[in-house]
Amino acid sequence: MSGLNDVLVRLNERAKDSLSELIEFASIPSVSAQPAHKSDMDRAALWLSERLKRAGLKTVERWPTAGHTAVYAEYLDAGEDAPTLLVYGHYDVQPPDPLEKWHTPPFTPTVRGERIYGRGVSDDKGPLLLTVQVVDAYLSTLGSLPLNLKFLFEGEEEVGSAHLNELVAQNALRLKSDFVLSADGGMWSADIPSLTVSARGLAALELTVRGPAKDLHSGRHGGSVHNPLHALATLIAGLHDESGRVTVRGFYDGISELTPQQRGDIQQLPFTDEAYLTQTGAPAVYGESGYSTLERQWHRPTLEVNGMWGGYTGEGTKTVLPSEAHAKITCRLVPGQEPERIAALLQQHLEDRLPPGVTLEIHGSDHGARAYRLPDDHPGAVVAREVLARLYGKPPLDVGMGGSIPVLETFQSALGLDTVFFSFAVGDEDIHAPNEFFRVPRLYEGQQAWAQFWWTLAQKKLEQKKLEQESKP
Repeated sequence: MSGLNDVLVRLNERAKDSLSELIEFASIPSVSAQPAHKSDMDRAALWLSERLKRAGLKTVERWPTAGHTAVYAEYLDAGEDAPTLLVYGHYDVQPPDPLEKWHTPPFTPTVRGERIYGRGVSDDKGPLLLTVQVVDAYLSTLGSLPLNLKFLFEGEEEVGSAHLNELVAQNALRLKSDFVLSADGGMWSADIPSLTVSARGLAALELTVRGPAKDLHSGRHGGSVHNPLHALATLIAGLHDESGRVTVRGFYDGISELTPQQRGDIQQLPFTDEAYLTQTGAPAVYGESGYSTLERQWHRPTLEVNGMWGGYTGEGTKTVLPSEAHAKITCRLVPGQEPERIAALLQQHLEDRLPPGVTLEIHGSDHGARAYRLPDDHPGAVVAREVLARLYGKPPLDVGMGGSIPVLETFQSALGLDTVFFSFAVGDEDIHAPNEFFRVPRLYEGQQAWAQFWWTLAQKKLEQKKLEQESKP
């Protein structure tokens, strides 16, 4: 462990520099969704490339896509017998709007107490950058890494990773690894170590209900033709029953009931509905009966209406019977549900229940993903639990993620790789919202953990090889 200890000491010595680098990195407004920031995206990719080179990596490349550039780097000097990991993260950030809600400028990262505030500091620049800083600490102290590493940092995660599938498929041979270690993601709580082992999938539809060929005067025509907004409201209201269960036939087919282990892990968490309501500002919890709030968020499928619009919504009154109405729907999926099948079932349900006097047009989405579950005995999960227990003095709890991460399916389908989440961001750090922050101690805790993870995984591989050799006749 002496070599690892030298690395950990070096990271402690560089603590102030590490924070200064995060401030510099997060000052670049790498907003992937807005064309006006194209030059900033290029600048962020260049900054990251140069930082990887300064860390001591000899192979650093920028991979162009039809959208924004991805940054690739590798270290392969540990040899064929050492583990090989693919480290994933993203350098793009969400738009900072609404700007008036920020207490300090979003791209002027500001340290207040033990927090650094700024767009992207938690999602994902802080967790991403610390992995590069750990490489630097290894190479500057030991001159080598205990395992082989490949880094893939994309610039389109916040816009759906539109070109990542093609990029990964084109470079499948170069990206070949044992598994993915993700700097993206996050822990459930700052006080309780946790390991995210599952994420829900996603299926999406957008629908348009049309009635008359044009907007009509509601006084002259109301009661004579069907109002598309009324028809849409009927369709939407029929998607759930009174107990909160989705009414689409076949929606729940193929999914498994929660295991005692899953329910037991959730019950250990210091979570109450009262605290959750205080956090969200909602008056009451709601959802499928028979399950707790966290059980519904992590392990049960849902169907949500994300938006409904049509007719006149401006100031004052306009007595119009609109010609069309619209809605956006997303479903969060669990293992056993296929996005394409769920979308088809939902479309059939809506078509079968369309009220008379209107027509229905449905558009699918290519922004779908299967649910993901990391095997309990996965080598990466075993090491992550060991490292987190050592770092925090107690074993981590396995938790789920209510959201969806399409990149998980990309790595599984194109590379056949599982993904281990090892981010030190926390779910309450206002990502995607004004005043996003990252806890400064988590920057240093993350550095310590990643350094230990690489070392521990490599040592386990050496021990395994030794046992195999000893067992040979």
